[in-house]
Amino acid sequence: MNKCIEPAWAVPARVRALTTLRETDLGAIAQLFALPQVPRWLQQVHGVDVVDLDAQVPFPDAPTPVADASITRAPGVVCAIRTADCLPVLLAASDGSAVGAAHAGWRGLAAGVLEATIDKLRAGSARESALVAWLGPAISAAHFEVGDEVRAAFMQHHAAAEMAFVRNPRGRWQCDLYLLARQRLETCGVTDISGGGLCTYADSARFYSYRRDVQHDGQATTGRMATLIWIESAP
Repeated sequence: MNKCIEPAWAVPARVRALTTLRETDLGAIAQLFALPQVPRWLQQVHGVDVVDLDAQVPFPDAPTPVADASITRAPGVVCAIRTADCLPVLLAASDGSAVGAAHAGWRGLAAGVLEATIDKLRAGSARESALVAWLGPAISAAHFEVGDEVRAAFMQHHAAAEMAFVRNPRGRWQCDLYLLARQRLETCGVTDISGGGLCTYADSARFYSYRRDVQHDGQATTGRMATLIWIESAP
């Protein structure tokens, strides 16, 4: 069985990316996928901070950056995030000069983590290049029930977010993270968007799901998938 999903998107071949599946050992991920370096993990807090990995020297004892997105322009540096229902979003300059990865749960998405990541990418060499996006596996609208406060968090900034919420028989809302992310990306001028057709909750054979495994099935915890992106060194 394959141990990862690779995006099908219009980026140069030197841009490499993948999302692991649930049987993948994240402790051995660098060896398993022949990564150029050990992934640069983040301490994710559902916020909007973006780390420029090129500005940080990865000392062995250095603290893990507290952030929910990272970018790089340097070949070999691996941006990495972990998810188990939240939406992983990959971004790349169409010329392959820069890449980034964002952890977009509903809180970070509503607060602007995608906008912050795009701004960070455009502040450097990617400012003259169009950006391309890929939406990785996340919980689908059919299984993501939320309350009024979640809908309100999006509606106060974007009236079009109303399209991503459908009232259910329990008086709550089915929330479409994929649509919300597409709306945010398109508002920022990112229109080349791929992915968005997988559901972590529904596909228990391939994906972890916090809502399914912990909230509904009563497990103490669940694992995480990793979503990685990097630029290969020139041959």
